[in-house]
Amino acid sequence: MASPIAPWKTGGDAYHQMVGTLYDYWACWTTCAIADLSIADHLAGESLTAAEVAARAGSAPETTLRLMRAGVAIGLLTEQADGRFGSTPLLDTLRTDDPRSLRPLVLSQMGSWLPWDQLAIGIREGSTRSTKAFGGKTIFDYLAQHPDEAERFSAGMSGMTAVWGPAIADAIDTTGVQCAVDVGGAKGSLLQLLQHKNPALSGIVFDRPNVVEHAEAEIARNGFADRTRTVGGSFFESVPTGDLLLLKFILHDWSDEECVKILQKCRDAIAHGGRIAIIDMVVDKANPHAALTDMVMLMACTGKERTIEEFDALFDAAGLRRTAVHKTGTPQTVIELRLAEAA
Repeated sequence: MASPIAPWKTGGDAYHQMVGTLYDYWACWTTCAIADLSIADHLAGESLTAAEVAARAGSAPETTLRLMRAGVAIGLLTEQADGRFGSTPLLDTLRTDDPRSLRPLVLSQMGSWLPWDQLAIGIREGSTRSTKAFGGKTIFDYLAQHPDEAERFSAGMSGMTAVWGPAIADAIDTTGVQCAVDVGGAKGSLLQLLQHKNPALSGIVFDRPNVVEHAEAEIARNGFADRTRTVGGSFFESVPTGDLLLLKFILHDWSDEECVKILQKCRDAIAHGGRIAIIDMVVDKANPHAALTDMVMLMACTGKERTIEEFDALFDAAGLRRTAVHKTGTPQTVIELRLAEAA
């Protein structure tokens, strides 16, 4: 039997639960190490000893055993009486052969480019710490210079879309849409979900050149190459024309001024009668995910999670108007926009 997830957070007084919060931190790094060693792949379909896993992972047997015991404690592994370890559904989310694999997300989010130890400094100064760490450059500049990490980050975003994407796609009506543009779309995961629902939908995956070069193989592998093309560029300069523009997890990366510039380029790219769909978290009391993700934004980039009123201010400044808000049953909300004069 797998151990319960975060057993240190159940029972006890507030002091015990605060100590448990530190265990959550250690559990995250344990999960990262288990993902890095591909233990989910090694245990796929069979139980192994720690020594056998170490031989496959190229790690030291004794420390691998210690790691796997910790994996049992956080519900990722099971341990049998004969000393062999098995997988759990939680560990299976880290398998590389799973189309919804969260391994890239775990590895990218626990990577060295998020200076969490400087969170309090950033709050005192009102500054983005990763920009400071990279000599005034953004996280996206950093990723452009580190292609392996960029690929992992892109795959992590695709994995997150695979988890939340179906519900998001259900909230977006593509009836009558001829061309959807996945703006900053990485591998085009959301676009492909919409194309699966609508066999007549063509699309464009638009992102930085170093990102879209990895998208073409994914698009072809999923059978959408005949109605999808990729375009490399910057959404601060121009955006391909379409009658549905998708901005998934984009605006929260950027400052208000930068968001207005992005939205203005999108406004210019809307085909006649078209619309924009913003997919982002909305800060409100019913969405605790947004408040925690806002800390990631503070560390990683110039952006933030926003209230609906803050979104409306951006839309108004860019000559756009909110026409619909769709809850998705996930932490993400779909906000539809049209040209201000057409709203």
